[in-house]
Amino acid sequence: MSIDRGGSVPAVMSRRERLRAETTREIKAIALRQMTEGGPGAISLRGIAREMGMTARAIYSYFPTRDDLITELISGIAASLAEATETACNAVPETDPGGRLLAWGQALREWALAHPESFRLFYGHPVPGYRPPEEGPVDQTARRVCRELTRLVAEAWPQARHRQPEETSWSDLHPDYVAKIRTDLPDVPPAAAALALRVWGRMHGLVALEVDGHIHPVAGNPAALHRAEMLDLVRSLGLA
Repeated sequence: MSIDRGGSVPAVMSRRERLRAETTREIKAIALRQMTEGGPGAISLRGIAREMGMTARAIYSYFPTRDDLITELISGIAASLAEATETACNAVPETDPGGRLLAWGQALREWALAHPESFRLFYGHPVPGYRPPEEGPVDQTARRVCRELTRLVAEAWPQARHRQPEETSWSDLHPDYVAKIRTDLPDVPPAAAALALRVWGRMHGLVALEVDGHIHPVAGNPAALHRAEMLDLVRSLGLA
């Protein structure tokens, strides 16, 4: 058994804990499939219980409500996406902001194609009747994705600012977005925060069309199309 750097012995999951973790993973997988087959409103704890041969009472011991299940799904999805995009851009030197933005955009596409159901739940239509907690894992992990992209745009801002058509004030942006940016990245100017939204829109657009099957009928090489768009985005900011 290995010892961590602090000298403590890592805990070993009991058989009961392993079974619970495996059951939790299966519940989440079925929920995502339900959404893929029937839309966001199709996620049903009772339906999952029937498919798994569980009683409703048993599945409620894992997730007391459907909202609890959706909250944990979205939180895990956001963390997975953040890790994928951060790993990609951190492999590029900080002296190359254009390369880091390009890496982030490519990682977004690769992650989305590998996890289309997760992409749809995170970026698609809201789940009918779902009420996310005001503060908690969903908010924190979703903010992580937004914060890192905004940070990348802020790194590029010294060069990109000269190509922006007009100045932006904080009053031009949604108060909730402003509050989060000013808390997480207090040195980012409002124009850079607005630019981050436009960058995100361009990065997200083609990916969403491809995930929903709209690109393949018109593009023989979606990967090349997306890369061309990302390169044009980077050049439009005045980056190499």
